[in-house]
Parts: sequence; structure tokens; C-alpha cells
Amino acid sequence: MKSIKASAPATVANVSCGFDIFGFAVEAPADEVIVTLTDKPGVTITKIIGDDGRLPLEASKNTCGVAVLEFLKAVNSKYGAEIILYKNLPLGSGMGSSAASSAAALVAINELHGNPLTREQLLPFAMESERIACGSAHADNVAPSLLGGFVLIRGYAPLDVATIPTPANLFCTLVHPHLELKTEDSRRVLKPTIPIKDAITQWGNIAGMVVGLMKPDYGLIQRSLNDVVAEPIRSVLIPGFYTIKEEAIKAGALGCGISGSGPTIFALSTERTIAQTVGEAMQKQFDLLQLKSDVFVSKINGEGAMILKG
Repeated sequence: MKSIKASAPATVANVSCGFDIFGFAVEAPADEVIVTLTDKPGVTITKIIGDDGRLPLEASKNTCGVAVLEFLKAVNSKYGAEIILYKNLPLGSGMGSSAASSAAALVAINELHGNPLTREQLLPFAMESERIACGSAHADNVAPSLLGGFVLIRGYAPLDVATIPTPANLFCTLVHPHLELKTEDSRRVLKPTIPIKDAITQWGNIAGMVVGLMKPDYGLIQRSLNDVVAEPIRSVLIPGFYTIKEEAIKAGALGCGISGSGPTIFALSTERTIAQTVGEAMQKQFDLLQLKSDVFVSKINGEGAMILKG
């Protein structure tokens, strides 16, 4: 039976002010899958490479398996699927690791069926896989991983997703310390309510971010990269966060914040060289804390998940 190889990129969710509604894709790292159609119904994950044996092989407990199962059921497929997952994203990193696996598997299985569904129509299946991963069917990682670009999740009932144009010379720095934070733990520390004063500040920053990206207005982007809801609480889970943030801005970043639920930290800059300098400054602070870290610098990835040749 036919096989397809696909990849899907890491993502930055929340983007400071946009808790659960903003997310964008980066160029690297990315998860890869090989999906093969089978005559036998159901989904089998035959191998996972790069997870040190930590992820379940049982399809109903693995994000890429759940996503493909949901797809096959929705299109009433007569086929089953076998999946090999190349896990290039670190687990519990705040870079949309579970989303990348499911997004890659979905574009592969959709391709194998002749692409009966659009990328937007694949989103609910990826969201169901997020429910398995962290207990919440949110879309701020899976949407940019599937669609590419900078994505706004306007609402969930019904699902309403829009892609926001971004400046060509906007660069992201991701610094991932070798720590793991489970999304459900990072969500658990958040308060169920916020003061109206903080809500107004957050709404203004969200609107400012959208306008800043579309004009583009880098000063407005810079002023809008401010989170008064999640970051003040989650920052305590990341060693040296505010010092690292301060050093990133000193090095020329427009702004800096927690990527998703952390511990990865992101920064946005107007030039690649600045983004690289920012990454060095941030990594130096982790070094001082005796924490190893990885640095990734890229533009906003406008393509998202893709079919790979060979």
C-alpha cells in the first residue's frame, strides 16, 4: 500500500497577550511521520523514534494516532493506517510538540485519501488529539502547525480561525532549556478569574498586536507583547525568566515571553542577526544557571505542515 512522509513545525502559542487565541508556526524544529495505508481497519503506530520510549504506541493514547483515527472515521474510510513517528520536538517544551505530531499525521493521511478535506476541516481532529495530550481541545498550537503563519482563534463554538498577515522581516528566537513542563500543570496554576483592569489591558494588547502585525508597526508590536494574565503566574516555573527577558530586550528584541506553557522562551526581532544575538544573550543566562538549552531562529513559517518528497 502507498506511503507518504510529512512534517509539521513547532509553534509558539499565546504570544504573550493572546492566551489560547494566538499562535504562530516556526521553521524548525519539526516532527515527521511516515503514514502507510493498510487494508486492515484501525491505526497502528509501529515505531516512535526520538522519544526515548516515553510516548505510548497505542493509537488511542497517542496524539498522531488519535488524529488519524478521527479522520478515518469522519471520511468513512475503508482503510486503516500504520504510522512511524520521528519525534524531533522535545516533550513538554512549550513548542507544540503534541500538535506537530498530529498535524503531520493528518496532512499525510489526507493526502493518501486524495485530500478530501481542507486544512481547516482537519483542525477538529487535531484538537481532539490535544485533548488526549493535555486535557483541553485547544487550537492555538494545532492551527498554526496545520495552516502555517500567525493564527487567531476567534472562537470555539463554532470554531472560527483566521490567519493574520505578518511582516516579511519578523524573526522569532526560541530558546528551549532542558526542562519539561506539562501543559496541564501550567494550566492548573492559572487563576479562574482576572480583575477587570487586567482584562482591559489584555484586550488592548491583543488588538494592538493584530494591528501592529497588519500595518506593520513594530513599535505597536513591541508595546503589545505584554501579558498580564498568564505570564506573571507561570514565570515562577521557569528559572531566571525575568532576567532572561530583560537580556533579550537589551539585545534588541521587540519583546519576549513564554512560548505556550513553557519552559521555552520566545522573542521577536526585526532582523535575523538581531534574533541570533538575542538567542545568544538568552542562552548565556541559562548557562549561568547551569541549564543546557537549544536555540532556534527562524522567520514566521507561512506554510505549516507539508508533504515531504522521498
